[in-house]
Amino acid sequence: MSQPNSNKQEILLVSDFDQTLSFNDTGVVLSEMMGIAGFEQRVRGLADIRLVQQGGELPYLLLHDPEYRCVRREHLWAAGKRIRLKGNIARMLELLERLDALRFSFFVVSAAPEDAIQSALEGIVPADRIFGTQFRHDPQTGEIQSIVRVPAGYGKVVVVEELRALRNLSHDRVVYVGDGSSDVHVMLHLNRHDGHTIAVSENPFITQIAKRTVLSDDALAVLVPILQDIAGWNSARVRAYFAAEGLLLQNWDRVHTDWLTIRNAPLHVADAGGHAEAVQ
Repeated sequence: MSQPNSNKQEILLVSDFDQTLSFNDTGVVLSEMMGIAGFEQRVRGLADIRLVQQGGELPYLLLHDPEYRCVRREHLWAAGKRIRLKGNIARMLELLERLDALRFSFFVVSAAPEDAIQSALEGIVPADRIFGTQFRHDPQTGEIQSIVRVPAGYGKVVVVEELRALRNLSHDRVVYVGDGSSDVHVMLHLNRHDGHTIAVSENPFITQIAKRTVLSDDALAVLVPILQDIAGWNSARVRAYFAAEGLLLQNWDRVHTDWLTIRNAPLHVADAGGHAEAVQ
């Protein structure tokens, strides 16, 4: 039987949205819906010139690109309904809620438009637990006038720190889940302070930083490193827990990956004076 919430140790669990809780990038879904081509090329162009924080490309385009100036709040909400979510997000939150000794406070922090995230997660995650990019809209036309907040890059660190401070938690009681380069700042920050970081993609920028990496199409997979590293369970207990919930862990392969680049070293040959010279 679960203990009362007041006796449980609180854990702050923060997740990115695009390709962490979803399979799609919000910008791709919105662009296709609006009939705007070349979204990914525009994102690469912005990344090449380092004009915006990584992850903040869509908000920049919505504010500055002429083809995106037609986007209104209702379009962001409609795009959210088209986003394909990973399976069992609600079930994951339900199982976390029922864990003995631990009480998880779950939040979504992402650079994706907040309206789109709220739409996609409606009925799963309360709107006040979602922190995305907020816009200021023209009250007459609905056109985006300015950006209020973009939780991209170091902006994610700011939001996570605000949530942590509000709950008076130490960093070792914070877990962050992300998938890409826009999560690097917040993962490095938490790692420096004994926080817990989980990557859910094979992106080398993030897997080399995250303390754990879990790859799955199902949101429940995140429970595995949480149960092991936070609750302190061994693999047998994790399997038994999933089995008791009517779930079977298949193809659970734990692999350590070394990322290497190997090239031929120059051959050093000593000259008559005993000095070594590199021969290419």
